[in-house]
Amino acid sequence: MPPSLPPSPDPPTCRASPLTRALLACGAAGGPLFIVVFLIAGATRPGYDPIRHPVSSLALGGLGWVQSANFLITGLLMLAFAVGVRRALRPLGGSLWGPLLIGAYAVGLFGAGVFTGDPVSGYPPGTPDAIHYTVPGAVHDVFSIPVFIALPIACAVVGRWFARQGRRGWAAYSGATAVVFVAAFVLASLGFGQAEGLVEYGGLLQRVAIVAGWGWLVLLAVDLLRTRPTAPDADDRA
Repeated sequence: MPPSLPPSPDPPTCRASPLTRALLACGAAGGPLFIVVFLIAGATRPGYDPIRHPVSSLALGGLGWVQSANFLITGLLMLAFAVGVRRALRPLGGSLWGPLLIGAYAVGLFGAGVFTGDPVSGYPPGTPDAIHYTVPGAVHDVFSIPVFIALPIACAVVGRWFARQGRRGWAAYSGATAVVFVAAFVLASLGFGQAEGLVEYGGLLQRVAIVAGWGWLVLLAVDLLRTRPTAPDADDRA
């Protein structure tokens, strides 16, 4: 379970600037938007099985532009969020690596929206289970790498910062998110690779990783909006 979001031990003497708060709000909005869109698209697409098929497969077919736009919009929102995290944490000694990794995650989402993945696990209906790579599909997978690698590393980096702040609940939650995310992603990848016993659950396992990762990002955004002070001039220099 995620930690509660109590006020900071030392109440802030000043709030983040309106620009920083707007950037952080992009992080709070990105996760719910992404998840709601792919849930609706998956529920209304003939032949699509969310337990078996990846989210990226929703970008295939006549209504595929909806999921492509979902990747693009949330990628831009998360890029803005990465800037907001940097502005919020810089005066508090937060590492540059956390925001950079979140930015890499954002770039991966955006690239996955530009390049559509190849059919896998029998979707769209009539296509083979095994992936037959095309150039756009291979590029899509390259952009997927920072999505599924940068985020758990960001959890570890930001979790370490929380530990230094004495916020053990957040540090533990961040570490647990990284472990769950990586484990679910590896198992989902094996499922999409047609590993026996996992192929029928590839989509479900991927969704476990997605929900865990997005949940951490949304709660991080909410926490920074609620509790993180920023020096008046440092926010503008960032």
